[in-house]
Amino acid sequence: MTLLATARLTLRPLTEADREAVVKVFADPAMSRYFAADFSDPAVASEMVDRRLAHRGPAGQGHWVIERDGEVVGVAHLRPSWELPGEVPELGYYVASAHAGQGLATEAARALLDHGLGTLGLPAVWALVHERNAASRKVAERLGFLDVGSGVHYGDRHRVLVALPSVHGRPHHIELWVPDLAEASRSWGWLLGELGWREFQRWPAGVSWRLGGTYLVVEESPALSAAGHERTRPGLNHLALHVGTRAEVDELAARAGGHGWRPLFAEKYPHAGGPAHYAAYLENEAGFEVELVAAEGPAAAE
Repeated sequence: MTLLATARLTLRPLTEADREAVVKVFADPAMSRYFAADFSDPAVASEMVDRRLAHRGPAGQGHWVIERDGEVVGVAHLRPSWELPGEVPELGYYVASAHAGQGLATEAARALLDHGLGTLGLPAVWALVHERNAASRKVAERLGFLDVGSGVHYGDRHRVLVALPSVHGRPHHIELWVPDLAEASRSWGWLLGELGWREFQRWPAGVSWRLGGTYLVVEESPALSAAGHERTRPGLNHLALHVGTRAEVDELAARAGGHGWRPLFAEKYPHAGGPAHYAAYLENEAGFEVELVAAEGPAAAE
């Protein structure tokens, strides 16, 4: 987990040494008015701390304490939801009543949201906010969460909210100039199609494929200044694309030879990028390299 800092706050991973301070945060009965449990009871609050400390989840996610000037003023979490299906990442934030109304919850939640969507690259972050918790709903609105409905969660009715990454700074498109459009269409078209991209545009000198808001172009331009691509020269070295699981990486690597791709670094497969990096490196006939990186899951043979 990561230490996060804002203008006024420090968010650091929750530890056993924080138990007494967290119990104190929830000592005011008003802190429990939207919970099914009464955390003003020290024993109940301590059990809540136990659950948070016992959490073991994806790297970069978990439970934090919120500190201001060395004092614990709240707790927050970004971890797979205990209520929503699919273990989607859920954001939660709680600031002690004595520090309410100062914008601290918004500041802490924004730091975790930026960490999740930016640093961790999560596709979405969810939040569950009690129907009657107007203050927390305003925090979520300020952070750009979208209200997508309601349901019974944590023992009572909650609004279901989601925050999505901004398009700001993300790739709009990538364009590759190729010496042979037919060969490029065959190799790139197969690979991108297997990864869920769909043909977007086609014209006499080129073709593009699109996935979400990003598209990739291959073009045989009359302005080409060389007859081929050399990935070891300055310029584009390779494209790296996510693949859902290790088993899917294995399958694509096994089938790629029939679609214009040959393996690179085969003697080190699948860990040519390091022991924690599961990927296939491929090169097509024009010399373009692609790296297929497993997002998660065991290999087919494991």
